[in-house]
Amino acid sequence: MDTMDFVTLAVGLVALVVGAEWLVRGASTLASRLGIAPVIIGLTVVAFGTSAPEMAVSVASSLSGNADVALGNVVGSNTLNILFILGLSAIVGGLAIEQRLLRRDIPLLIVISVVAYLMVLDGAVGRIEGVVLFAGIVAYTGWLIRAARAPESSSVTAEYEAANPAAKAGAFRASAPFQVGLIVAGLVLLVLGSRLLVSAATSIASALGVSDLVIGLTVVAAGTSLPELATSVLAAIRGQRDIAVGNIVGSNIFNLLSVLGASAAISGNGVAVSDEAIVLDFPVTLVAAAVLIPICWNGFVIKRWEGAVLVVSYAAYVAYLVLQASDDGVPEFYRTMLMLVVPLAVVAFSAAGVQGWRRHRAATAGAR
Repeated sequence: MDTMDFVTLAVGLVALVVGAEWLVRGASTLASRLGIAPVIIGLTVVAFGTSAPEMAVSVASSLSGNADVALGNVVGSNTLNILFILGLSAIVGGLAIEQRLLRRDIPLLIVISVVAYLMVLDGAVGRIEGVVLFAGIVAYTGWLIRAARAPESSSVTAEYEAANPAAKAGAFRASAPFQVGLIVAGLVLLVLGSRLLVSAATSIASALGVSDLVIGLTVVAAGTSLPELATSVLAAIRGQRDIAVGNIVGSNIFNLLSVLGASAAISGNGVAVSDEAIVLDFPVTLVAAAVLIPICWNGFVIKRWEGAVLVVSYAAYVAYLVLQASDDGVPEFYRTMLMLVVPLAVVAFSAAGVQGWRRHRAATAGAR
């Protein structure tokens, strides 16, 4: 560990912040200029762009025969995206949920997660299954492009501009090519910043005597999700909440369909899946995605306290992984607490969601 590690760490952080700022600013302004709902931009350009590190790491790992890294990167990133990044974004600014996300994209994410889980139950994601997954991202992108042209998208954009007049004004102060350049530059800075930050943090952690396992579970695993973290949190702070939420949902869909699909398709033997991933990690990702439905139905927002619960849940999950890999294993009292607390939290979220759905139905019926 030397001074350059800390310099690299600082440069990586600055690149992440500046890149996220440019990406959010360019994407939201371009959406307004082109008459596209910001949530569509969040689900496509922003989400796919911030998932570039996951694609690079997983594909490279698959080609080198390191299937655990390829799969763990996808599953770990999806879990972190929902529990930690979405939770932190809610804590920072509270998140309003666009109804199309709740009615279409979040249920689609759950369906894709279930399909991917069914694929891994036999211990591997084969090449043909990888091709099927990758074909899914092509179909999904085409569907989003059609949705961007639909009348309801224009209506959502009009509502957004009415609530954010500065966005519409800013859209026409700069040309569309400039906004596209801003998006590209932001994506480049996000990827470079995440690489610098992971490299420096890993070096510092190693010098401090932290084990390779802890480094892999924290710094390296979270490193590829740093662009999502920087982009979503900054978007929440700036009030671009459609982009903040759309970025997470779109990134998770992209990770499963494109990153996992490409990793399996280009590997001669597909991507092998360990028993631990089948028993623990994939189910955690599934529960994290499924719990979004009741959370979002409760007033079409993710409240700050709900965000705090998500963040604490992620911390408990990581602590469980670290303890499980230690020599002493997971203490029985900790395992028991998780078995009691997790179901209670899911039931509480579900009950709140049902109440929110009933209020929404009652309000809709009253408006008619």
